[in-house]
Amino acid sequence: MPKSVQYKANSIVYFKGDINENIYILKSGKVLLKSNDIETGQETNELIQTGEFFGVKSALGKYPREETAVVLQDSSTVVFTVPEFEDVVSKNTRIIVKMLKVFSNQLRRIHKQVQNLLSDKDQAVDSETGLYRIGEYYLKSRKFPQALYVFRRYLTYYPSGKYAADVAAKIDLAEKNQQGGTKPFQPLTAVENKGQELSDVAKSYYNAVSLFSQQKYAEALKEFQAIVSNTADEEYLAKSLFEIGRCLFFLNDFDKCISHFTSLIQKYPKHPDLAEALFYVGSCYEKKEIFQKAKGFYAKILTMASEDMPVYRKAKKALKALEGK
Repeated sequence: MPKSVQYKANSIVYFKGDINENIYILKSGKVLLKSNDIETGQETNELIQTGEFFGVKSALGKYPREETAVVLQDSSTVVFTVPEFEDVVSKNTRIIVKMLKVFSNQLRRIHKQVQNLLSDKDQAVDSETGLYRIGEYYLKSRKFPQALYVFRRYLTYYPSGKYAADVAAKIDLAEKNQQGGTKPFQPLTAVENKGQELSDVAKSYYNAVSLFSQQKYAEALKEFQAIVSNTADEEYLAKSLFEIGRCLFFLNDFDKCISHFTSLIQKYPKHPDLAEALFYVGSCYEKKEIFQKAKGFYAKILTMASEDMPVYRKAKKALKALEGK
């Protein structure tokens, strides 16, 4: 049955990047959805009105939250699981009509923004080139998280595409600049002439990433394991080992996931996804209801990650949820 949940002012209902299947109706109070504009990368805010649903698209689509839901004043919500929500909607056509209007407006707005990004004056642009140019736009604007997201999407959809080698190089460039290294920002010309084709291991890696994004975790796991067994490329070896742990988590093999990430941390103590690996270990212990160990891993993340990192916010939220356990 749907349940009523109260939130205090300045609390968070969920963070951008969180994965859960809850859908909310705002009964009273004020909730603000904070996200990033697809065109400019700037933060956008949407105030939820009393009686409105939020968190619907990501819950039904089973993908990470695209926004952070911030409670502006003490609020009361009704929380549905996906099956509960589907049951309610199936019996109430007014809700369906209301949702369709909201989604239609959002889709029209996104479509217009994407058209603006892909437009090239008088020249039509194919979807592959358009995606590549969006990544370039963000990179040139030094919006490295957005650039990384778009370029990784490119390699997921076009692992052997005409820009694949250039995109792989620019991912490396964006990663280095995002990590705040001591070297100054490198101009795009520094990566223009790197190779013409992705290596076989890179193609295998991004094919496996594509399987993971389709929630084909068992198939993705086999692909990542094959890469680990057959490659000497240290970069894709480390990346694949991390992805193996993620696959094990989403396959609900929590003991193997804990063991795998523990070995990964020991082998790569400076792995770029170290904090995320610790979060998965903590989540495994939480799933196993070993709450003290889960708390320990979440607390560790708070000591090593900066407050502006999503993993910091996720760990802080997880710790709060475990209070009293």
